[in-house]
Amino acid sequence: MYGDGASNQGQIFEAANMAGLWKLPIIYLCENNHYGMGTTAERSSHNTNYFARGDNIPGFKIEGQNVLMVKEAIKWAGAYVVENGPLYLEMSTYRYHGHSMSDPGITYRTKDEIAGIRKTRDPLEICRAMLLEQGWAEADELKQFEKDIRKKLEAEVD
Repeated sequence: MYGDGASNQGQIFEAANMAGLWKLPIIYLCENNHYGMGTTAERSSHNTNYFARGDNIPGFKIEGQNVLMVKEAIKWAGAYVVENGPLYLEMSTYRYHGHSMSDPGITYRTKDEIAGIRKTRDPLEICRAMLLEQGWAEADELKQFEKDIRKKLEAEVD
């Protein structure tokens, strides 16, 4: 598992080459949050299709903000690599804050961009909507669940 910023490092390609030769059961999982340390992926990577960088190693991309999609994709990928050898998997995610204390995350993206992602791709909201749409939970049940979790967290903090 590595980020889009680390995807250009040679050891990933070297390891994937050996895994392909030996058909090792390995998933090369790129967590693509679209920003490396202080810059966009487009400014640091000639090829931003991280799932396709395996040359003869197959790969695919999923919405990494959707917890159920991630669960099912990893389950499928695990079974696949045992039978077929290595696989590239790219998870499209988002980092709401800067990369570190030296990267506040405000020089290369706007507040509107961050707010838009929170509104349309927030993992908790995606999961909440799915639970409600599929009838797997009721709104009042989820609200109570959140209240209970907040109480437990506050007790742990205290």
